[in-house]
Amino acid sequence: MKVTEAELVISAVRQEQYPEGHLPEIALAGRSNVGKSSFINKMINRKALARTSSKPGKTQTLNFYKIENKLYFVDVPGYGFAKVSKKEREKWGRMIETYMTSRKQLKTVVLIVDVRHPPTNDDCLMYNFLKYYKIPCIVVATKADKIPKGKWASHLKTAKETLNLEKEDEIILFSSETGEGKDKVWASLMERIK
Repeated sequence: MKVTEAELVISAVRQEQYPEGHLPEIALAGRSNVGKSSFINKMINRKALARTSSKPGKTQTLNFYKIENKLYFVDVPGYGFAKVSKKEREKWGRMIETYMTSRKQLKTVVLIVDVRHPPTNDDCLMYNFLKYYKIPCIVVATKADKIPKGKWASHLKTAKETLNLEKEDEIILFSSETGEGKDKVWASLMERIK
């Protein structure tokens, strides 16, 4: 999809703050610092609509980005090593769980993992959570530009095996630097929001 129009509509923490209407939503999940903001910016051809940070845990709300008046990307707080209190992490967990299990407009979740390393325990927990609640997902293995092309297949295989990826779930190699996988991700997402 060619994107010329994208805006951050609201940063929500409660259900009553979610945008009204029936536009399909695609949630983006991944550990802190995995590159969700860079992924969003690459997908929508913007340098900095989604703010990137070298400090993990920057996203603390559900950020709704309206794209072309056709759909929303919903950036959820990263999990993992954000330096926040256990209480705060639990609050984020409840906020994410409420959104993902109750939002009818949610069509799919993009689970972003770092292709350079095997998925973490938290990545596996998130994938199992999505499977348990029967929430459709695509796994995007980002940072492809950071490993030699010749090693892509073996890194993808490791990611599939670690997550115990089910047959119907796609894994797409992606790079925010080079745009590798961008068209493939858009094609897959458009299929899911028909």
